[in-house]
Amino acid sequence: MPRRIWLLLLSLGPGLFGIGYTIGTGSVTTMVKSGSEVGLSLLWHLFLCALFSWVVMEAYGRYAVVTGGTAMHSFRTQLPLGGLLAILIIAGIVVAQWSSYAGIVGICSSGIYETARLFFPTLGEQNYWAVLAIAVVILIFLYLLILVGRYSFFEKILVVLVTMMGVSFLITTVMVLPDPREIAAGFIPRLPEVEGIGLLFAAFVGTTMAGPTFVVRPLTIKGHGWGKENLRDQSRDAFVSALLIFLISASIMICAAAILHPQGIVLTKVLDMVTTLEPLVGKFAVALFLVGLISAGLSSTFPIMMVAALLIADYRKGELDTNSTLFKVLAAVACCFGLTVPILGAQPIVAQIVTQIVNVFVLPLVILGILLLVNRQDLMGSHRAGIILNSGLVGAFLFACLVSYSGAVALSRLF
Repeated sequence: MPRRIWLLLLSLGPGLFGIGYTIGTGSVTTMVKSGSEVGLSLLWHLFLCALFSWVVMEAYGRYAVVTGGTAMHSFRTQLPLGGLLAILIIAGIVVAQWSSYAGIVGICSSGIYETARLFFPTLGEQNYWAVLAIAVVILIFLYLLILVGRYSFFEKILVVLVTMMGVSFLITTVMVLPDPREIAAGFIPRLPEVEGIGLLFAAFVGTTMAGPTFVVRPLTIKGHGWGKENLRDQSRDAFVSALLIFLISASIMICAAAILHPQGIVLTKVLDMVTTLEPLVGKFAVALFLVGLISAGLSSTFPIMMVAALLIADYRKGELDTNSTLFKVLAAVACCFGLTVPILGAQPIVAQIVTQIVNVFVLPLVILGILLLVNRQDLMGSHRAGIILNSGLVGAFLFACLVSYSGAVALSRLF
């Protein structure tokens, strides 16, 4: 049975990169704040984001297996002004991902230290040098893995991290599961009237409909070796990926809603959840939550280290290039950037949420590009997008535009 599960997860390889880009510590932070502040009131919004994410992943995946093309290279060569569109997308995604990267590394290193404190209480509450040392070790270890340079190896690493993340959060949710009627009520669309709801509303989109999840998908499909004969495989991969993104994100929200919301506790730091949970559910559940948090961070850290190099190689040659000098240099630069927060200190929740909102502004361009490509008869032939896929993409595009506007308004009010 473990071998069958392993093989099943490996068959979802391209989707694993999507989950890695989508669910990180920023996602955990957003879900914890939402659950603690408004309970399950935004569960419907999370479901809608996951649904649109599935639609866009399906479109990018279908284009990749039918044409063998990749996103940035196809934008540059197949669309009017596509070069400019690709450059704007690459710049927006790299800025957004690297902005959140330092916070991810900071929370991961602090999370590992807090896990150690659970079982070794003699350790001090705060130890700047220990946390910084952990961050350095994490980045060196991940960079050494990057140097292996084989896509199949990267997939296996993500299988382990995503499995640990999913299992940890889902088990923790079962341990604190609220009344099923509360969960059902969360699917009724409504917008809570609380301060800062605009930030949360936009952050949900930024953390669930992540731009790199979509534009890197053709590269990972190419690396996985899928072609036109794998149309059904990529469709299944897109669906299961979106489903897991929803289930894992919802489980984090449900944990916070079940434990923190009834007590009126709104966290200012995601790791404060450790001290809040321990008296209520015990060390085992807290340890599981921390394992999930660390796995979420590492599963995002690994792909983010590669994102700039992957997109630049895609723009230039339309190839998955993991062995070039440029790939290794940009991964090293990302590692150095990741030490920013551990050196300065951990970020508060609001800063993590703001970095998720940055992802929203490039999203309409990401959706518009693939909407144009999958409707090209000369490229797609009989697999051209039909009414259902086009309706989903148009809906996702309008939704992304609306959320981009609301995110800009929320940020202007915040600053």
